[in-house]
Formats: sequence, structure tokens, C-alpha cells
Amino acid sequence: MRHLEGEQVLMRIFIGESDRWENRPLYKALLELFRKEGFAGATVLRGVAGFGATSVLHTDSLLCLSQDLPLVLEVVDKEEKIEEILPRLDEMLRGGMVTLEKARVIRYSK
Repeated sequence: MRHLEGEQVLMRIFIGESDRWENRPLYKALLELFRKEGFAGATVLRGVAGFGATSVLHTDSLLCLSQDLPLVLEVVDKEEKIEEILPRLDEMLRGGMVTLEKARVIRYSK
């Protein structure tokens, strides 16, 4: 098991549920990439509503059920590891947003 504590980087990737990479859901392709590259872990969060650069509202309301709900992938790892993967993300993301911030890891275990 990897040792990961102290100051690390939290990367958040904001995409839509309908975003694709090579005929697959983009979030699944990203999860596989992070796992293959040995990242400490990644989580996909599904939003109930949101909008992005186009200002189009996506919601899970029964009156206008969206097929493109917002997704956020969160990944925490060492800054060097995050920086190394950014060019690959540029290839895979057609839109969305990527943010980076410092995160203090106080526990990382099975």
C-alpha cells in the first residue's frame, strides 16, 4: 500500500454524464486511466443539477430529466503525479473544467 499523507493536491474534473472518450463514458475512461497510472484513488460524484460554460441548466427534476447530469471526479495525489497526467487530460476532455488545490491528507488507509 502506498504512503500518502501531508500536503498533496486535489484535482477536480467537472464534466457531463454524456461526455465520451473513444465511444465510452468519459468518466469511466478517466477512472481507468487513474487506476492504470497508479493514482492513490479517485471518486466520481453525480450532481443533481448544474451548468457550465454554456449556461445550459442540467437537472434531475422529473419535469425535465436531463440525460447529461454534472459529474465531478476527485483525485488526490502527489503534485508531480497530478502534473504528469494533465497533458493526457487535455487530449481526453472536450469541455468541462479542471481545478487544482492543496489538500492536507491526514489519513489514507484500507
